[in-house]
Amino acid sequence: MTRTLALALAVALLAGSTLAQQITLRAADNQPATYPTVLGLMAMAEYLEAASDGRIVMEVFPGGQLGDERSTIEQVQLGVIDIVRTSTSPVGEFYPAMGVYSMPFIFRDEAHMWKVVQGPIGKELLDGLRAADMVGLAYYDSGSRNFYTATTPIRSVADLQGLRIRTQQSQVVLDMMDALGADPVPLAFGEVYSALQTGVIDGAENNYPSYGPGGVRHYEVAPYFTENAHARVPEIVMISASTYDRLSAEDRALVREAALASVPVQAALWAALVAESREAVVEAGSEIITVDIAEFQDAMAPVYEKYADEYGDLLQRILDTE
Repeated sequence: MTRTLALALAVALLAGSTLAQQITLRAADNQPATYPTVLGLMAMAEYLEAASDGRIVMEVFPGGQLGDERSTIEQVQLGVIDIVRTSTSPVGEFYPAMGVYSMPFIFRDEAHMWKVVQGPIGKELLDGLRAADMVGLAYYDSGSRNFYTATTPIRSVADLQGLRIRTQQSQVVLDMMDALGADPVPLAFGEVYSALQTGVIDGAENNYPSYGPGGVRHYEVAPYFTENAHARVPEIVMISASTYDRLSAEDRALVREAALASVPVQAALWAALVAESREAVVEAGSEIITVDIAEFQDAMAPVYEKYADEYGDLLQRILDTE
């Protein structure tokens, strides 16, 4: 071996070692920088950097800087973005089994949701994301989803008839709206405020933090909030399969550890924000409406009938989880 060749090989090996050690991951979230899911990703980033002695840096891009939920999911599939936090609802369009979480009234309460997503069923669905070129890392809390409207308060199912309600890109959610007699309007989250303000839509459905001052302040243009808790759709943190496969076994473990370590951080911030948001919108003049939830549940019979074959055993296993 000539001296020149030996030197070239040494430089190449050194460069390869440096590249293997220094890793920058880009993470996307469509919520504002102070939102619990974004702060959860920030906690994940801090854990990763500390655990890797600064070798792994995770840059978090909040506020939809890298695109809306559907766009960022597609970019993660392609490896353009490394990590994304989205609702599991739009993920169902890429990996159908994940859509089961969007089924109306699938979870009895918060405790039931955590029991499912942190148990065998939750792991099964995270692992299944491989089929969509993604790797599931963890679930975040998103509370219960409820209706809120600009001019027509919803006090019963009858009040939903013909209302244009913004929904996520999920066939299950679209079918739920149809069963309730509403007109579903899939719309990017960032467009909801102006759509409510201009009358393009009559209402939307989401949680208190998204509705309140800690989110995008939808209460300013939709003063009627109906506590019907029709869904409790978990958030999810995913990494591109191509990014994940390039990591060493040690770094894969660190990424998983960091994601799981961020879960209680996000959950605690979420619980606090829900309480603060509810109190704030009441003080701001929003009307909080309680309803007969059984009426809404009864209206979901056609939805459960439609998806009985598609989700089958999975659906029943969730309902049976104690």
